[in-house]
Amino acid sequence: MLVELAPPARPGDSSEFRELAASAGVLPVTSVTARRDRPDPKYFVGTGKAAEIKALVTELGAEVVLFDRMLSPAQERNLERLFECRVLDRTGIILDIFAQRARSFEGKLQVELAQLTHLSTRLVRGWTHLERQRGGIGLRGPGETQLETDRRLIGKRIKQLGEKLDKVRRQRAQGTRARKRAALSTAALVGYTNAGKSTLFNQLTESDAYAADQLFATLDTTLRRMDVPGEHPVLVSDTVGFIRDLPPELIAAFQATLDETKDATLLLHVIDASAEDLELRRTEVKTVLDRIGAGTTPVLEVYNKIDVTSNPLPRSAAAQDGVPHRVWVSAAQGTGMGLLKQAVATYLELAKLRRHIELPASAGRLRAQLYATGAVLGEGLLEDGGWALEVSVSDARWTHLLADLDNSR
Repeated sequence: MLVELAPPARPGDSSEFRELAASAGVLPVTSVTARRDRPDPKYFVGTGKAAEIKALVTELGAEVVLFDRMLSPAQERNLERLFECRVLDRTGIILDIFAQRARSFEGKLQVELAQLTHLSTRLVRGWTHLERQRGGIGLRGPGETQLETDRRLIGKRIKQLGEKLDKVRRQRAQGTRARKRAALSTAALVGYTNAGKSTLFNQLTESDAYAADQLFATLDTTLRRMDVPGEHPVLVSDTVGFIRDLPPELIAAFQATLDETKDATLLLHVIDASAEDLELRRTEVKTVLDRIGAGTTPVLEVYNKIDVTSNPLPRSAAAQDGVPHRVWVSAAQGTGMGLLKQAVATYLELAKLRRHIELPASAGRLRAQLYATGAVLGEGLLEDGGWALEVSVSDARWTHLLADLDNSR
């Protein structure tokens, strides 16, 4: 059973709620809409509407009631007692979907941490034995209540998960440093869930990462190589999708994964061009990017799914300085990929500066690497047999280039 609190205030809210329910594996038997100026402290929906839902639960034999709003622990507990069945709010539904989709070791850790963090805020007694446990020999005293024991165990597990994810974050940081050392540019695909990020990722990188027409099809970050005009290989990352009212527990738990977004050279904001609430989704994504510290990273907007819009032609739009800032593509049809790669190349070229460097004859390997990455604009010979090069490199690449030159001498 689906319960929408207040009529959909924004286009697409109702359909998104139904998509969430379907993604969680729920078969809706009915939907109830309620309007309130302010939440009822006990039931959120008010006693009359709660009684109406209770009657429908009994009549239809519903096993779970889903609320398209965040409920307080007390409200969730009171509703479950009244309905005599499981009650999930929006956060609970999203956490359940993530639990089903997690595949990697890191993803499972992140989901478990988010679930336990959420559970710790609404842990309630589920037992009738309310008396305190008694200690044995050497443990005499009042002991702990079952609730206190559960909270302690959950807190201990949360600490363990946090330590494991810290280790993952350190390993990820090592990989990031290695990519910076190799002067590899990175582009992160971000966007609202089900905007077609994974399909676009497969088109750009010629890979076969899992993609499906469903919410949160991708949880684990995937890295692949993409070739763009005039640029050495670019690493592209496909990240978890965002959604309205993304639970704070998920943002905290997935921080290790979202760091890939924060550290990217360029963000490709994938937008579903066919969505009726397109602008609202753009705003939600920008809000999340600000929250994770990626709000100042350069962004190229990629309007996907143009094949199901009134204008299916791939195209790009440039700002006053001539730099493309929007590209329209169809990842499903594979159209517009050339335009997108050219736009990415233009963005990356902006971050480069022309430099002059002199290489000794012993730095032949370094010279070959510069040519391999397309960084060399011109070359002249030195009297000692070395080379005078004019290169186009980013600040990060220039720093590493100087370090490599010192090592080659």
